[in-house]
Amino acid sequence: MKFGGTSLEGATAFQNAARIVAERIERRPVVVVSAMARFTDALIASVKEAATVGADAGLASLEKHFDRHSRVIDALLSKEGDRLRQLVEQGRAEIRDLLKTAATEQNADRWRRKALEDAVASNGERLSAALLAAVLLENNYSACDVDARCCVVTDDEFGCAAPLMTETFANTQAQLRSLIESSCVPVLGGFIGSTVTGETTTLGRGGSDYTAAIIGAALDSEEIQIWTDVPGVLTADPRVAPKARTVPRLSFAEASELAYFGARVLHPKTLHPAVERDIPVRICNSRAPDGRSTVVVGESEMSPQTVKAIAHKTGVTTVQITSARMLGAYGFLRAIFEIFDKYRTAVDVVTTSEVSVSLSLDDTSALPTIVAELEKLGTVSIEEERAILCIVGEGLRSTPGIAARIFSTISDINVSLISQGASRINLTFAVEEARAREAVMRLHKEFFEQLTEEHTPIDEWGLSLPA
Repeated sequence: MKFGGTSLEGATAFQNAARIVAERIERRPVVVVSAMARFTDALIASVKEAATVGADAGLASLEKHFDRHSRVIDALLSKEGDRLRQLVEQGRAEIRDLLKTAATEQNADRWRRKALEDAVASNGERLSAALLAAVLLENNYSACDVDARCCVVTDDEFGCAAPLMTETFANTQAQLRSLIESSCVPVLGGFIGSTVTGETTTLGRGGSDYTAAIIGAALDSEEIQIWTDVPGVLTADPRVAPKARTVPRLSFAEASELAYFGARVLHPKTLHPAVERDIPVRICNSRAPDGRSTVVVGESEMSPQTVKAIAHKTGVTTVQITSARMLGAYGFLRAIFEIFDKYRTAVDVVTTSEVSVSLSLDDTSALPTIVAELEKLGTVSIEEERAILCIVGEGLRSTPGIAARIFSTISDINVSLISQGASRINLTFAVEEARAREAVMRLHKEFFEQLTEEHTPIDEWGLSLPA
């Protein structure tokens, strides 16, 4: 069971999370937690502030967040209160020392700066784990917080470390099996790990979901539950399409596409360990634990309208490389992607023609250098402020007329970079960022809000309801 930051944002949320765990105590839960909402951002920012202004300023910026933890302790803990206050003070002291190091190493290389950021950022999840375990203990449930760094072993790519699965699975079983068998609830911080030499690492933003999936896979769990503040995966972002509804069931392939292309409920990496072990992933609403949820399984059926959900991602830049040298040539794509690999820049969508390659990027930090090298291969053009829309549904490729219906719905919006996914379940394209919301709203209305020819509404299961 993984609880995100918005499910642990204050005393009421911690109490609610503890109640959800307690109600499932017979299923022998293992709990993974994020830092309290907004704390991780503040911790990372404090390192940058310490390097530019000084350690005292960096630490001062965190005081309001330490106060939030103290308020949870005051509200919920009496027996465990003194111990948790001491832990908060230990965290503050550890962060102070790390910020002093950041202040004195202003010219440190990127590797060293990222290592310091990871060490500071890890305190958010570690404090959350200690707090939730203490709330369970306070209510007479056997629980203990476990340092996730003793379970999750990673490489040394600080800021976005990759777990070493063999070592991680072995450590997880060694650390947690005996606790589970003794009916003690282990509570771990997500997002964090350590190298084989013991240095603290993080798995990248959203990495707590990934931790939950890794731990679940290592223990061969019955189910992996992601507890968040929305009722499962929705048919679109509800901030864009207010009538968005819960999708009850998705395949791993569908959910992976949605996660990668902007559905924030799941972290894109989350599903891989679950897929390999065929463990269902359920997305639940911590604010309505008995309400609707989405279960992600190995395979899922087609819905009557084929399309199951629409994801979108803004802040995208597209790059086009054009060269007559592509005609009849081999090795050209390899040369392009070796450049992106050299600068560790991930590519999302790729389309090709006889003489050009177009692709989309999220991370443009190395783009000027990348462009300089790409220009040795051909003419390069850049389009900024783009958005990617991804239409997902089993059977999308094999259903006649779906593409025509999609593009006729947004016929006055310029579309580029069209890609029918390598799988059978997605259609992806780019539009101007300024018109992305409009495109999502129109498509959602077309596929999920329209009446049938008999004027019968369609519910979120894709079933006809009485008029």
